[in-house]
Amino acid sequence: MEKFTLKENEEYVQLNDLMQILHWVGSGGEAKQTILSEQVFVNGNIEMRVRRKLKSGDKVQWGDNQAEINA
Repeated sequence: MEKFTLKENEEYVQLNDLMQILHWVGSGGEAKQTILSEQVFVNGNIEMRVRRKLKSGDKVQWGDNQAEINA
C-alpha cells in the first residue's frame, strides 16, 4: 500500500488528482472514466464522486493499487 502525505497546508486531495499524482492513470479524463465505471473504492465502498475530498485516514483502492492518505 502506498502512503500519500498531504502537504502542510492541505486538508484534502481530490480523488481524481490523487490517481494522477500516483501515476495510476495518465490523465484526468482517464481518472474520471475509471471512477464513474465503479472500479474505485474509498474506505471499502464504491466511490463515484470524481472530486471526492480525501482526508487523512482515507484508503483508496483500484485493482492492485492501494493508497492511504496521511496528514
